[in-house]
Formats: sequence, structure tokens, C-alpha cells
Amino acid sequence: MSLINVKNLNFEYANKHVLKNVCFEIQEGSVTALVGPNGAGKTTLLRCVAGLEIPMTGHVLFDGIDVHDKPRQAHKNMGYLSDFFGVYNKLTVRQCLTYMAWCQKVSTVNLKEKIEKLAEDIDITHYLDAKAGTLSRGYRQRLGVGLALVHDPKCIMLDEPASGMDPEARIKFSELMIKLRQKGITIIVSSHILAELEDYCTDMLVIRDGVIKSHVKLSEHEADQSVTMFIGVQEPSAKHLKFIESYEGVGECHVTGDHIAVSFAGDKDKQRDFLKALIGEKIPVYQFNPSKKTLQGAYMDLAEKKEIEIS
Repeated sequence: MSLINVKNLNFEYANKHVLKNVCFEIQEGSVTALVGPNGAGKTTLLRCVAGLEIPMTGHVLFDGIDVHDKPRQAHKNMGYLSDFFGVYNKLTVRQCLTYMAWCQKVSTVNLKEKIEKLAEDIDITHYLDAKAGTLSRGYRQRLGVGLALVHDPKCIMLDEPASGMDPEARIKFSELMIKLRQKGITIIVSSHILAELEDYCTDMLVIRDGVIKSHVKLSEHEADQSVTMFIGVQEPSAKHLKFIESYEGVGECHVTGDHIAVSFAGDKDKQRDFLKALIGEKIPVYQFNPSKKTLQGAYMDLAEKKEIEIS
């Protein structure tokens, strides 16, 4: 079911055409990676969808509500976290979350328990009574997500949420996104670093120069049975290579030292049969590793098909 429907969106800023006839839909429960280089229009697009910028032309429907005609009604079910956001540094985390709940007109009945449950969900319980100004970058971002979630929205939009985080904080943030996805919350998260989004996204929306270049469902990309197999062979010979090249489903082969990279069309059963055949031929295989379908792989596949251009 479509939760967000963007139609023919155009936006200009300082005589620059930032968004150009943008159209796409976001399905309820999906986690969409909005990817593209710096200056592609990601932030402007998110702000338009959130009703914080008014486009020249076009419409944004959120759960059937026109965001720009009825922003307050739309905002009841959406949360937004900007790239740079402020908190009240002298307030505790608990006070920040409580104040935002008041701003969002969340019922005060059992509000203390609701705040504590939210803190548990975003894994910030141990810092509830710490001043917001003392938080690390990672926990500050968790607080930001909590502020966007405090009114139980259907959807949250996050602009470069992992920017500036150290590796451990990014892993923890990915775990948080997975937890939110499991709760059924629709998420749109922008980044130009694909590795940040690998673990939790279901879709990829590619924007470049203000134009939507592609909308990929990662489940369909993963279902593509063509994979690259990395086969380690002790002292590979011409005979070994000839057998591999002639095997059904094998495409291009590239040999580097004792590793053979093979383009192979086949599911897990066919991969198993391929390995059995190699062993049956007494080829001294010590490694047999199919590459995982990744967000970056999907992006590069689009580039190879000329659907997008990369610099």
C-alpha cells in the first residue's frame, strides 16, 4: 500500500532548478535509501515531502493528505530529522523527549512510561537523566530519532543521520533502524554513503541533478540469480579453467593468482551442484564464495546499464 505519493514536483531555489518533475511512491512499511551525490537535491526533496518547503508545482500526498494544503494534519503521522538539528543542551534527555511530546500534543496520561518505553526502543535509557549537551554524536542522533518518534508517526524521514558517527556508533544506529523497520515504521533515509544503508534498507531511490533516475526494490535485485563467484584453486591450470568456463551457467572468468572470479547464473541449488562438480573433477578448491547482493552493487548495476551516471 502506498503511503507517500509524489507527483510532478518542481522546486527552484536562488534561480536554480533543484527538483525537476520528481515522481515516485513510497510503500508503507518500507525503508527507502534516498541516494545521490552532494547537491543532488536529497535534502530539498525530503523537506518538500515533509511540508517544510513549498514546491513551484506538483503535489505530495501523505496517507491521502495533501502535505502542502493540510500540513498540520499530515505532520500528525510523520517525523523529520534534519541533517543539523538543535536540542536544548541544558535539558536532560528525558526533559527533551517530554517537551517534544507536549509540543506534539501527546496525551499526558502515562507520559512518563511512554517516554521510558521510547528510550528503551532507541537504546538511550542509561542517558535519560544526562544533559543533552553531554551526549556523543551517536547518542545525540538517537535522541534526534526519539524526538521524531515521540508522537508515534507512521513514517520518519532522516537526512544524513549517520554523518560524523564513528564505526561503532554506525553499527548501533543500523541496529536501531532494523528495530524500527520490524515495528512497521516507514523510513526514508538520505545518504551519499551507501555502506551506511546496507543493513536495513528495502528500497533505493536514486536522485541526480534533481531528477529521479531509478527506484529499485532490493528484494528484486537480490532475486536476480546472476552472481559473482570467487573460487580459490591451488595452482590453477588451463585444464581447470577450461572445465569452469564450459560449465553450464558460467559467464565471464577472470583469473588473479590462484583466485578465479566467475559470473554465474544460478540459485543456491545450482551453486551447490557447481561446487560438487568442481570437487568431482578433483579441482583443488579451497574457497568457494558467492558475492552478496548489496546496495552498492545495485547502484553499480544501474550505472553499467546506463540508467544513471556516476562521476
